[in-house]
Amino acid sequence: MEKENRMEKRYGLPTALSMVIGIVIGSGIFFKAVKLLKLTNGSMKDALLVIGVVGAICIVCSLFFANMGREYVHCNGLVDYAEALIGEKYAYFIGWFMAIFYNPIIGATLCYIGASYVSLLLGKEMYGQTTLGFSILFLVVLTVLNMLSPKLAGKFQVSTAVIKCIPLILMSVVGIIIGLSNGNCAAALNSVIEEGSSGGILAGVCAFAFSYEGWIASAAINSELKNAKRDLPLALVIGCIFCTLLYMAYVLSMSATLSTQEIVAAGDSLPVLAFGNVFGNAFSSIILVFIIISCLGTANGMILCTMRSLYSLAIRGLGPMPKVLADVDKDTGMPLKSCIAGLGLLGFWLFQTSTLFFQGPLAFNGTGNPEWLLAWEADEICIITLYALYVPMFIFVMIKKTNYNFLQRYVLPLLAMIASLFMCYCCYISYGAKQVLYYLVFFAIIMAVGMYLMNSSKRKQ
Repeated sequence: MEKENRMEKRYGLPTALSMVIGIVIGSGIFFKAVKLLKLTNGSMKDALLVIGVVGAICIVCSLFFANMGREYVHCNGLVDYAEALIGEKYAYFIGWFMAIFYNPIIGATLCYIGASYVSLLLGKEMYGQTTLGFSILFLVVLTVLNMLSPKLAGKFQVSTAVIKCIPLILMSVVGIIIGLSNGNCAAALNSVIEEGSSGGILAGVCAFAFSYEGWIASAAINSELKNAKRDLPLALVIGCIFCTLLYMAYVLSMSATLSTQEIVAAGDSLPVLAFGNVFGNAFSSIILVFIIISCLGTANGMILCTMRSLYSLAIRGLGPMPKVLADVDKDTGMPLKSCIAGLGLLGFWLFQTSTLFFQGPLAFNGTGNPEWLLAWEADEICIITLYALYVPMFIFVMIKKTNYNFLQRYVLPLLAMIASLFMCYCCYISYGAKQVLYYLVFFAIIMAVGMYLMNSSKRKQ
């Protein structure tokens, strides 16, 4: 039987908007821009097209969920919507995926990427032991912050969302002005390099999806918003539009002092080189600090969601040990046991990201195609999985929502469904059948365990 949600209504529109912007704008724009240009053979036009396409997909999907956000407010918005549209089992399926895969994968990845820029700042190898040590430190500190002081964590989310936008806006404005005056922007728009990867636009869409992702995770705090029916939809739509425009301007601004070939050759150190060329070498260290804050702000948002993921299932009497994980601490107002379980999940995916993907004997160091079952790029492939899980919800809105107007009931769900299926196709093209199969096997095993736990909880009840 469903338990009452006892989380305090503590957040307003600024926190909701900063959750969307703060989660979406993180490390992705800084280290996926180069990968995007490689995949599009150095074509700035194609890169901007990819940014616009992925942004449009997010905007369409956010408009769909904005309607749902006006109607359903309980705990963990996406789970609420799935339950209302399809039923308890599918809601649990979505919630289990968010708890075990999506939230901790993105949170752990961002801690690791933030730590890699700390290593760069200290003159160390970007993907070495120093990075692993700092990523563990960041993960633990942010988890403790969210466990013991959720209001302070919310303020941290707002402040980092503002801070991380400063260098992006500054570079976008100044870089484009310089690029237009010296003709570099125009030259970049007409440039193509021969040595780029052959992945093309479809692979670029799959890769750059990470730079946008996280917007739906902001729905995890809908039950803690003072006016959720107004603030959550506004935050979703405004946040996605803002991020799309800012991304396009930032990527174009990279060409202010660098040719497309130089941008691709710079690799993950591109922000340091580009900002140093525009604002002077003294700014190079400063921009690294901004990037680290940006990564940690986004990681904080995803860890905030991870802390609540198993709780959102437990208050429905579902998942592992629901009576234990549904307990809310009287002093902190937080589900501390759910937080500890979330920390364990974050730790597992940090291991997968660091040891199996970036470094260690089983890793492939981000190049070529991994041959190990768990060596796929988790942050990208889990995002595409979520888009696939949206599709039944789009269908059920068209079937059930007789109270919606034509645009809400048919046009938005259909557009969102086409966009989501397109993302799945891009993932298949990018990774190939073998790696997609590896992932689906692992995914099926974990989801089967989740369904077993759901049935076990129901039998006990």
